[in-house]
Amino acid sequence: MSTIIVDNVYLNFPIYGSQRSFRKALFQRATGGFIQHKDATHDRIVINALCNVSFELVDGDRLALVGPNGAGKSTLLKVLAGVYEPTVGRVMASGTITSLFDMVPGMDVEDTGYESIVTAGLLLGLKRNAIEKAIPEIERFSELGEYLSLPIRTYSTGMITRLGFSLATTLKPDILLVDEGIGAGDARFAERASAKMKDFIGTSNILVLASHSEELIRSLCNKAALLQSGRIVAIGIVDDILQKYHAINRAEGLVYAASEAETVHHSE
Repeated sequence: MSTIIVDNVYLNFPIYGSQRSFRKALFQRATGGFIQHKDATHDRIVINALCNVSFELVDGDRLALVGPNGAGKSTLLKVLAGVYEPTVGRVMASGTITSLFDMVPGMDVEDTGYESIVTAGLLLGLKRNAIEKAIPEIERFSELGEYLSLPIRTYSTGMITRLGFSLATTLKPDILLVDEGIGAGDARFAERASAKMKDFIGTSNILVLASHSEELIRSLCNKAALLQSGRIVAIGIVDDILQKYHAINRAEGLVYAASEAETVHHSE
């Protein structure tokens, strides 16, 4: 049986240095949450990316993470994948985990495509013989041909994505983490990738999907969690959570419109 237990998770990013360095680091991390200014004499800033996040998933759960940009969706996915260690709290998972946002784990641009497949497979917990068995399918689906024998630095961004997607979807994970922002290269490959993705998702016991697409969420998920400023403000049935999300968007839209009107009034 596969499970994910997220218990009282907080994630903070302390940033030291000048304000210019802070802005650069903030944009690179692309995380949401609250910004706290601490110890001003040392120019220290802490980003509270996740705050008091708790939930539990079991076999059959298909959870959508919804919320505005910067709400913490991608950050939470990375915590579940083990990319980030919680500052407070814990994440316990039973079952193999595959993520579709770090496309080629451990990638070295000087390695060939074949070497990258082996490295990524080992980092994902596969045995060497399992990786070798997967290579023909990766060759076929990626359609990279002789490029697999060349260094990754010779690849375009789309080619790297195709390699990573082909690698990830040959696995049989218990728990699948997907960021909708993943690309799949050219239109023809994207169409093939979409069909394979549906089959791939169907083989996993638990799915966690970060997405803005209501169509995708309704087709793949049976529950949803609404994030705002790094917190889960609601979790439950997909339609109920989407309605709450729409209500928040409407409320924020009214506040913004009122603010704009006030600005225009004072400028006249």
